[in-house]
Amino acid sequence: MTLSLYIARRFLRALGIVAGAFVGVLFLIEIVEKIRSLDTQNGTLADAAALAALSLPKTVYSIFPLITVLAAVVLFLGLARSSELVVIRAAGRSALRMLTAPVIVALLIGIALVLVGNPIVSATSQRADALEGEMRAEGMQTVSVGRAGVWMRQGTADGGQAVIHADRGNAGATVLYGVTFLVFDATRGPVRRIDAAAARLSPGAWELENAKDWPLGTSTNPERDATHHDRLLLPSTLTAQSIADSFDAPSAVPIWELPGFIRALEEAGFSARRHLVWLQVELSQPLMLAAMVLLAAGFTMRHARFGGTGGRVLLALLAGLSVFFLRNMAQVLGDNGQIPAALAGWAPPTIAAMLALAWLLQQEEE
Repeated sequence: MTLSLYIARRFLRALGIVAGAFVGVLFLIEIVEKIRSLDTQNGTLADAAALAALSLPKTVYSIFPLITVLAAVVLFLGLARSSELVVIRAAGRSALRMLTAPVIVALLIGIALVLVGNPIVSATSQRADALEGEMRAEGMQTVSVGRAGVWMRQGTADGGQAVIHADRGNAGATVLYGVTFLVFDATRGPVRRIDAAAARLSPGAWELENAKDWPLGTSTNPERDATHHDRLLLPSTLTAQSIADSFDAPSAVPIWELPGFIRALEEAGFSARRHLVWLQVELSQPLMLAAMVLLAAGFTMRHARFGGTGGRVLLALLAGLSVFFLRNMAQVLGDNGQIPAALAGWAPPTIAAMLALAWLLQQEEE
């Protein structure tokens, strides 16, 4: 028990050192990127630093498996160079038993990342996007999906806004049903309301079917002056691509809210495949971190006197990168519907863990 606690503390210390180094370097990269992207008239150095600090958790979270494999390499190399590995093996403890402590620590850290880190990353990412949109005078086009249907917002040519609500829509939100348009003037408030049975997005305009138009801003009795149209064109700056880009990315939704968000998407008629795949990827995060520890151990848990330390470290890093990119590739395949969501999320860490265990067992028999 004492030895396991010692190894766990050494792993946590190595993880803290590696994570701290990555945080420092990534913050400098983020702040330089934000300074370049922000308009000098709308943003200051303090604004860039704030945006970099808000964007940093998402970046660190996304590469945490790589941080874990590096921390595991640091741990096992330190134990090997101090001959502690030899002493532990001479005491009769097998490699797999010695790995129990860092693997459990990796699993616990993965669980904490999913339950606590994921909501923090979601909140900071949303705040960063909102602040950056304000500084760039952007963010006039947004899309939100909930149990009440689909909500959109777009800018108008005169500087106002149009709020769009629909009961449901197609997968790309370019065809809406049971739709209401409420047009606001920048100074006078609501000036127009249109209800339509359906709305289809064409280049530069919404094509409304069976529409009723109320002139709120110019009439003393909008109901009396309302007009009916079998077909009505309403100018729009939205495009299919801008609508797709405006949908909440799966990473922007806290994992606690993700199942309800997926149900709301499906009820509104949209595809929730990306969010289903992301949910499975997040749930498999603890196994992913444990697999990274096992991969690092398979290549670096040997005594330093055998030589070839640099080559073994390089192989461990290449193995970790390969698993990391395999997971990203599986996620893309899952998003495209080519493999099931559960397979996309769980196959890469499971395969990595099994291969690492097989390699460790083979070394144990030699």
